[in-house]
Amino acid sequence: MKRQHILVIRFSALGDVAMTVPIVWAVAKRYPDVRITVLSRPFARTFFENLAPNVNFMEADLKGEYKGIHGLNALYRRLAAKQFTHVADLHSVLRSEYLRMRFNLGHFKVKHIDKHRKLRKQLVKPSNKQKKPMPTSFENYAEVFAKLGFPIDHNDFRSIFQEEGGYLNALPEAIGEKHEGEAWIGVAPFAAHIGKVYPPELMEQVIRQLTERYPRCRIFLFGRGQQEDEYFPRWAKEMPQCTNVGWHLETMRQELILMAHLDVMLSMDSANMHMASLTGTKVVSVWGATHPMAGFMGWRQNEANAIQLDMDCRPCSIFGKKPCQFGDYRCLTGIKPETIVEKISDIINP
Repeated sequence: MKRQHILVIRFSALGDVAMTVPIVWAVAKRYPDVRITVLSRPFARTFFENLAPNVNFMEADLKGEYKGIHGLNALYRRLAAKQFTHVADLHSVLRSEYLRMRFNLGHFKVKHIDKHRKLRKQLVKPSNKQKKPMPTSFENYAEVFAKLGFPIDHNDFRSIFQEEGGYLNALPEAIGEKHEGEAWIGVAPFAAHIGKVYPPELMEQVIRQLTERYPRCRIFLFGRGQQEDEYFPRWAKEMPQCTNVGWHLETMRQELILMAHLDVMLSMDSANMHMASLTGTKVVSVWGATHPMAGFMGWRQNEANAIQLDMDCRPCSIFGKKPCQFGDYRCLTGIKPETIVEKISDIINP
């Protein structure tokens, strides 16, 4: 009998790919004789290459080798040669839909994610919102596998690392050892869209208050980009407890190892929330234009640690792209730094 082999398609974004990890792990654990190959962009290899013995990773360069229709046809031919028996499209965008169409014509068993677009529109419409929790991304992903004939109990995943959380000695000397009584706090203050970013001048107050309350703490600043380059060097210079992670760590795996040893991560509704969640670290998350009820809360994170304001206009966007109707992003500027500091302190000193 031909061995069952599932192709899992999820190309982007980083946070969404990270959210597939607990579900893929659960399928791999529940069905150890089933092969699973995850097709994604190169960055995602770190998440899957050591996830389970029956999980493999295949990267797709959609901007180069597999660009456009000709590229997708070449990718399909390569995939078809691997003799998959099932296809789980966890993305459902134009590229994956095209591949899905080709697989359907080839009489493969194919299922795709339901993004509940109607519910999303009702959640973010300007007035008369229907504020009801939507199925989480994890539930949506699990549903695809159930439709393929692989139902799972997907609550067992704890971390992509073993109990030791990844070895700190694999990191540069600048990170060093974690000393007894020393609180390690991660801070990832930026996101892809302004509707999800707590104002930097307020975040600076959060960091200063933390350094004053915990003089022996170490604060690791996560993120790479223009805003990080603007603020991180100054914060690190003015507050010696701060370490700019981008100056010392080169790979995403190194960042995940460091996250696994944090006492708490402070992040926006961003990829860093999901990365930290995959290491079993508690996350204090700040929400503005978006809302946890849209289904994007980090894996096994307590919604009580999600800091947000109860406003009639929230949420106004599923992904944070929509401009603020008032122009001032009051959903974020109205959050006091002290509120964030107290929530972090509750976790450090329960």
